[in-house]
Amino acid sequence: MEGTGVHVVVGAGAVGSVVARLLAASGEQVRVITRSGGGPDGVERVAADAGKGLTEYVDGATAIYSCAGPPYNKWTTEWPPLNAALITAAEASGAVLVTTGNLYGYGAVDGVMSEELPLLPNTVKGQVRAQLWTDAVKAHEEGRIRTAEVRGSDYLGAGAVSPFSVTVLPKVIAGKRGMMPGDLDAPHSWTYVGDVARTLIAVAGDESAWGRAWHVPTPAPLSVRELASRAAELAGASKAQVATMPSFVLRLAGLVDPAAREMVEMQYQWQRPFVLDSTAATVAFGLKPTTTDEALREMIVKGKR
Repeated sequence: MEGTGVHVVVGAGAVGSVVARLLAASGEQVRVITRSGGGPDGVERVAADAGKGLTEYVDGATAIYSCAGPPYNKWTTEWPPLNAALITAAEASGAVLVTTGNLYGYGAVDGVMSEELPLLPNTVKGQVRAQLWTDAVKAHEEGRIRTAEVRGSDYLGAGAVSPFSVTVLPKVIAGKRGMMPGDLDAPHSWTYVGDVARTLIAVAGDESAWGRAWHVPTPAPLSVRELASRAAELAGASKAQVATMPSFVLRLAGLVDPAAREMVEMQYQWQRPFVLDSTAATVAFGLKPTTTDEALREMIVKGKR
């Protein structure tokens, strides 16, 4: 896509930063928009509140990458205006809008999750995610914008934030016991943040990919216990110790920690198999998932700094 216009990346977290770096490395003009004005070196950085409007920052844009997100406890109030601003910016500029999504909208599913599943959310946050995509794809079908969504499971890789990265991995690296609520032996898909970024870029550059959702190429699932054991081996730590966190502990934590409080309704993802099928994107774009070992090594190196 070199020379086709500026690529606007909204957000500079674990995914947005990689998107910006990959695009810049391939010779693209990149503009990163965050509230703080931060972002990777070598790209244009703009300080702005995306939820209050983006149109003045997307002139000449060929693609807009939605890689930002409100704090967990502010999804219901801050996501709708942010999504509306992204749609307005895409309509004003003619740029394709490619959004970083997740699997919440499917709700509790029996079996492997594919893109063909209906959106049947069983949580408040799932309802928010489903509505964001419904609004965007409606604008696409009306011919107002061009859009697609890229969905991954819980993240691994530098900067990734998930219950595993917060409550288990640091403890395992230190030779201590980690705890997580749920079934520690249920198979679970883990998506590498770099693969999310590569998929976003691939979808943005392929007109035939627009108008639908895509699952990020993701390795075979591993249980929390298996992932912790592998992390301990790679870190050269003692044998991984992982215990099930009682639900009441998470609820108690939620009394003082907004993030923990918001995790309560998402426990269903950890109490049963949670497996993603990413065949479609692997075939369509020729993208192969990064190995789980490589993703863990990246996190371990970062954790030891």
